[in-house]
Amino acid sequence: MCRWLTVCCLLFVSSVSVAEKPQAESKLVPLPQKVSAPKNNPTTPAKVELGKKLFFDPRLSGNNQMSCATCHMPDKAYGDGLALSPGAEGKPLKRNTQTCLNVGFFKTFFWDGRVASLEQQALGPIQSTVEMNQNLDNLEVELAAIPGYVTEFKDIFGTRPNKDGIAKALAAFQRTLVTESSPFDRFLAGDQDALSADAKRGLELFRGEAGCIECHNGPLLSDGNFYRLGVSFKDEGRANITGMKEDRYRFRTPSLRNIAETGPYMHDGSQKTLDDVVTFYFRGIPDSGPDGLNPDTAALDGVSFSDIAPIVEFLKSLSGKAPELTPPNLP
Repeated sequence: MCRWLTVCCLLFVSSVSVAEKPQAESKLVPLPQKVSAPKNNPTTPAKVELGKKLFFDPRLSGNNQMSCATCHMPDKAYGDGLALSPGAEGKPLKRNTQTCLNVGFFKTFFWDGRVASLEQQALGPIQSTVEMNQNLDNLEVELAAIPGYVTEFKDIFGTRPNKDGIAKALAAFQRTLVTESSPFDRFLAGDQDALSADAKRGLELFRGEAGCIECHNGPLLSDGNFYRLGVSFKDEGRANITGMKEDRYRFRTPSLRNIAETGPYMHDGSQKTLDDVVTFYFRGIPDSGPDGLNPDTAALDGVSFSDIAPIVEFLKSLSGKAPELTPPNLP
């Protein structure tokens, strides 16, 4: 197994098989400060404000007790700090909650990449029977009984509250969750003092011997592809969407932006700290898997454990300040 693919996915990675993997751009670039919106859902202040209210409103759940913000907490980098979040009836979900920060820059969504727009993504957890467990038709009726929402939907969309408007408003709000420049961005812009000596050493390893850049590149430090890491062979991941055996146990490469604030890690939340994750790539990846479906990566057993600390320091430099947000007053 070539070394670059070993840690190429330095954290809970994902995508096509090694043979199918397109040539990575392998560039590290600053994070854009604005997410472009589709033509059918332009971002407006009023729509963003409506989306923010819906994001925090527990009435979007079947039992009126869970909002999007229940699992995507602003003070926890829009995650919740848990390995597995409780879903409907308090039962743990099977996948780790991902952050909403910078999510608008992705081209596919969820760990398995099952939808290709934020509008589609927004409705998924709401109607999932294991998450918010809300019937969308019933939700339309419920919101249509709230005068404040009726007014806002009419002013913004020209309709009564409906699932299309809910999806568009939530997506518009999420597109504003872009972090400010991180120390790493400032370093890329020419500020040599933005990174510590240890973080600079970690960057050298990231780009070089560890090979992380092969999968963690571009503005999100994610190639958007799907990989089988051998973290677990319980959840079939991407194969649940494609129906292809070769996609079993594969998950999307996550963004490394603000990664120091969004643990626990991996699709199953099994790695508690960044040190745990990097150590997994150094020594923990298994040699084989079920049915000949071996991991797409191999452990970096030729790299010293002393290299873990500088890589972690570099990962910490990828955190930028999240947008300030005051929870809204709900209608």
